[in-house]
Amino acid sequence: MTPPVLELRNAGLRYRGGAADVVRDVSLTVGTGRSLALVGESGAGKTTLLRLLLGLARPTAGSVRFDGDELSLRDRAQLRRFRRSVQCVFQDPYSSLDPRRRIGAIVAEPLRSLGIDGRAGAVPKVAAALERVGLPADAADRYPHEFSGGQRQRIAIARATVCDPRVLLADEPVSALDVTTRVKVVDLLAELKQERGLTLVMVSHDLSVVASLCERTAVLEGGRVVEQGDTGQVLGAPAHPYTRRLIDSVPRLPS
Repeated sequence: MTPPVLELRNAGLRYRGGAADVVRDVSLTVGTGRSLALVGESGAGKTTLLRLLLGLARPTAGSVRFDGDELSLRDRAQLRRFRRSVQCVFQDPYSSLDPRRRIGAIVAEPLRSLGIDGRAGAVPKVAAALERVGLPADAADRYPHEFSGGQRQRIAIARATVCDPRVLLADEPVSALDVTTRVKVVDLLAELKQERGLTLVMVSHDLSVVASLCERTAVLEGGRVVEQGDTGQVLGAPAHPYTRRLIDSVPRLPS
């Protein structure tokens, strides 16, 4: 049986000097080619879980596993495979791109930092990545301030996918965008997932985005998972009172 590509087993994290765990006793599995949403109020622990899954923080309890093996930040060979396989799109398209660098250099950064390609070899891959997200190849010669917010998020997605990762972790990838642009970026993520077989883990406050993109949903409250399962079941017939409160709090147009 193929192990999940990413897994948390009874994971917990308490920051140094902290009086309480930020997250505790969290178990999640992310199967290859599947999608998982992490939802909950601000401070529930969603971004902390994403940091654990990215290897940016070590759990103080339990473990993070990659392809069935515990993720060790001291195992350079494993960490290299992990960094190539798992990439992230951050929340703010304005601050996640270096304003002093041209787009081509920004998108090519994973290729260089992971030792996949040098400058010459990166050029066609950068052009292909930009085309894949709906931007012309000449965008590579321009700077971030020349693009709109939605275009910048497309650039961030191109950077995250240029090295053909297996897993994309997205932290509120559309929350900083206007409604029309948000729909376009959600459609783009759905296309990439379908066409490239990407595994997607997404933090989001927007339950409509979750419903359209993710097959499974985990609901966090106070650093713990209170409910998880098929998205249609979790959002359509929630079992936990906290999940019901989250759904009830979604603004609706008057009938």
